[in-house]
Amino acid sequence: MSAPTVYDVAERAQVSIATVSRVFRNPDTVRAQTRERVLAVARELGYVPSGNARGLASRSTGVLGLCFPDYADPEVDDAEGEADADDPEHMLYADEITRGMERAARRHGYALLIAASLAGGPESLVAKVAGRVDGFAVLARTVPTGDLEIISRRLPIVMIAGPREIDHLDHLVVDNEDGELALTTHLLADHGLTRLAFVGGTTDSPDAAARFRGYQRALAAAGLPVPDEPATRGDFTQADGRAATERLLDSGGAPPQALVCANDQMAVGALQTLERRGIRVPQDMAVVGFDGIPLGRVVRPSLTTVSQPMRRLGETAVDLLVDRLREPDREPRSVLLPVTLTRRQSCGCP
Repeated sequence: MSAPTVYDVAERAQVSIATVSRVFRNPDTVRAQTRERVLAVARELGYVPSGNARGLASRSTGVLGLCFPDYADPEVDDAEGEADADDPEHMLYADEITRGMERAARRHGYALLIAASLAGGPESLVAKVAGRVDGFAVLARTVPTGDLEIISRRLPIVMIAGPREIDHLDHLVVDNEDGELALTTHLLADHGLTRLAFVGGTTDSPDAAARFRGYQRALAAAGLPVPDEPATRGDFTQADGRAATERLLDSGGAPPQALVCANDQMAVGALQTLERRGIRVPQDMAVVGFDGIPLGRVVRPSLTTVSQPMRRLGETAVDLLVDRLREPDREPRSVLLPVTLTRRQSCGCP
């Protein structure tokens, strides 16, 4: 069956082809009711706009895409609402993945197109990227599953992080649960800490959920009470790490002996709050994170964490895409990358 065209969408939606084009290129110029009707027809037909004439002719653009959410910390935006691209608080996890993808893409002779904002909605994001690339990697929670199903009919997609929601797509994840199990066990067994508080991520984050399961397993193995929910949650930014720590300290009762944070950025925020409140780390309270971002090495005290191979995630994502382009009918692969416990000063290690 031939791929649907702009003419098919226009006919089914009862609009001109110019309107269809504007919906995908400049959606704000089209009335909301019309825009939604065109997008609904496009989803139904599996239509993806083509990026350029070369793509139409050869079905190859020489470009791979990467889609990830906007991880900017609102507290460090400047007065105009623009994030400082040089500030290490911004996109640290995604930036490392991007570097790995760029390196591998060059090796395979591809360029990399990055879509890092959800402004305009996920449909706008997909429309801008999908027609201009030969395949793309998508971080979990970036694009709705239904939209990915449609686009995967025409383009190779590899999912990075999260559960394998679509069986026929290649999938790439790190060992979040066992990594957190090892880190929590280190606090319990090596440092003798028993009152731990888990600072979880957002409720829709599969990675944060897996890390919490590892934390629960460690407590259960040590014969300690196992909470059903994290002590508090944050949105993975330093700002929320600071706020979550404030909430814990002000909640009453005996303070925890350690904060187990779902990612490094929140752990760095926790260090900032504890310093401001005069609580010494690690003498009064240990703090640990997860990811292994470069910032964790330079904060004081340096951050104990679980280091995941972020650049290797990007490199492996490109390898999977290129393999899929060469062998479109091969069986889908699910790749689990190992993580490493990195002991530093914030837990009490030398």
